[in-house]
Amino acid sequence: MATEAHEAAPAWHATGMPQLDITTWANQIFWLAVALVVIFLVLWRVALPRIGAVLAERRGTITNDLAAAEELKQKALAAEKAYNDALAAARAEAGRIVAKAKADIQGDLNAAIAKADAEIAAKTAESEKALAEIRAGAEQAVSAVALDTADAVVSALGGQADPAAVKAAVAAALKG
Repeated sequence: MATEAHEAAPAWHATGMPQLDITTWANQIFWLAVALVVIFLVLWRVALPRIGAVLAERRGTITNDLAAAEELKQKALAAEKAYNDALAAARAEAGRIVAKAKADIQGDLNAAIAKADAEIAAKTAESEKALAEIRAGAEQAVSAVALDTADAVVSALGGQADPAAVKAAVAAALKG
């Protein structure tokens, strides 16, 4: 049986692989050239322009995205500058408010101190007036006591005192 199957095989089967048969090389080379030309034309006219368009679109998208990113970066820098300017203005305004509040408080304090000084001066004047009245009353009382004492001492010694002379002596003693 094996011999029968071998004998029934076609003629080309005996020579081996058909691609390696020299008699068919011209035909194979022709179709290889045709296939390569067709592949080249398809790539050249269809595939490569599409690939080029996709690459150009990607390049454009990347360029646009970079430009948009730069623009957003500039906007962010401008926003940061505006924020810093607003913050500086707010700090300056806060400083002005604090200075105004300090000035108002200092003015109120100065007014309160002036009022207190006026009250103290008025009380001091009243006190000095009261002290002057007390001194005057004390001097009169001391003078009266000294006159009475001098008159009593002179009377106890058995003499008669001259009131004018006693007054002059007490006044001289009180003056120092």
